[in-house]
Amino acid sequence: MLGIELADAAFLPAATVALLAGILSFLSPCVLPVVPPYLAYMTGVGVGGLKSGERSAVVPALFFILGLSTVFLLMGMAASAFGRIFLQWQDWLARGAGVVVIIMGLHFLRIIRIPFLDTEARLDAGDKGGSSLGAYILGLAFAFGWTPCIGPQLGMILSLAATGAEAGRGAALLAVYALGLGIPFLLSAIFINRAIGVMNRIKPHLKLIERIMGALLVVVGAALLTGAFPTFAYWLLETFPWLAALG
Repeated sequence: MLGIELADAAFLPAATVALLAGILSFLSPCVLPVVPPYLAYMTGVGVGGLKSGERSAVVPALFFILGLSTVFLLMGMAASAFGRIFLQWQDWLARGAGVVVIIMGLHFLRIIRIPFLDTEARLDAGDKGGSSLGAYILGLAFAFGWTPCIGPQLGMILSLAATGAEAGRGAALLAVYALGLGIPFLLSAIFINRAIGVMNRIKPHLKLIERIMGALLVVVGAALLTGAFPTFAYWLLETFPWLAALG
C-alpha cells in the first residue's frame, strides 16, 4: 500500500540523519574528551595502563554500548507510542518539534544561547569500574544522564520517530543513532593508541563540529516544520521505484 511504501521511503532520510547525529554526538565537545577516561574506568586501569595494553577495553566497551542502546531503544518505542496516540495531531506535533529543534540548532550555532544547554547533568554509575556489569550500568547512566550534551540530538531523533505511526520506527531510528554513537566508541577501544592520537588531532576542531551539529539540527527542524520529509519520500519512490518493494 502507498502509505506503507511512503513510510519505508521516509525512513531512509530519517535513518541517515540518525546515523550522522550519532557520529557527531561522539565527536561533540562533551563526549570525545572523556572517551579515554571512560574506557580506562571501565577496564579498571588508568589511561596509561590502557595504552600499554595492560587490559583490553573491547568487552567493557561492548557492554557500555549495550547499556546505552537499551535506553535508546526504550525511548524510541515510547516516541512511536506517543506518535500513535496523537496520530490526528501529528502535523501540529511535527511543526512544534521542528520549532524546538531549530532553536536548539541555533544554540549550537551560537546565534542564541540557552543556559540549560550549557550545563551538564550526569548520573553517577557508582563504584563499578573494571567489570562488564559496571560498563553496562555506565552505559545506562550515560544515556539517562548525559544531558544536555546529547539531549538535543536525541530530541531531534525522537521527534522524527514520533512523526511516524509504525510501532518499530522509533526503536529502529534510535538503534541507528546508537550505532552512530557506539561504533566509534568500540573502534576507540579496539585501536586505543591510534584513537587517542586521532582524538588529540580532532580536539582543536570541536567548536566546528558543534556548529555542524547545529546546522544539522536547523535543517531537520525546518524539514519537520515544513513537512519536507514526506515530500522527499515521494521523490525517493519516484526516483528509485524498487523501494516500493520494501512495503
